[in-house]
Amino acid sequence: MANLLVILLSVVFGSVGQVLIKMGMKKFGSISAVDIWAKLLQVFLIPEIPLGFICFGISAVLWLAVLSKTELSYAYPLVSLNYVFILLLSAWLFKEHISLFRVTGLLFILAGVTFISRS
Repeated sequence: MANLLVILLSVVFGSVGQVLIKMGMKKFGSISAVDIWAKLLQVFLIPEIPLGFICFGISAVLWLAVLSKTELSYAYPLVSLNYVFILLLSAWLFKEHISLFRVTGLLFILAGVTFISRS
């Protein structure tokens, strides 16, 4: 149970990191893959961007703890909960449209996570 909690914390920090970076890039505006290198410093001056990467770092450190004591074949599929968190946060924070197909996919992911977490 403790391992599951650390896995969930790692996943949540990863999801929050994604959301923060998206928030930051919405402030920055559109940028091409070619231009990103020239504007990288400007991008990192937006507070949400470094905060997002800090969340990724926390997620990675927690993941190290997970991998030190949990089977990878058990832990890694639970990372798919990122899809669930991102979908819900995107609908709430960014007002993104969530289609019936996405909701159906989300239900399949939750079913899979339920099966894996009970093994």
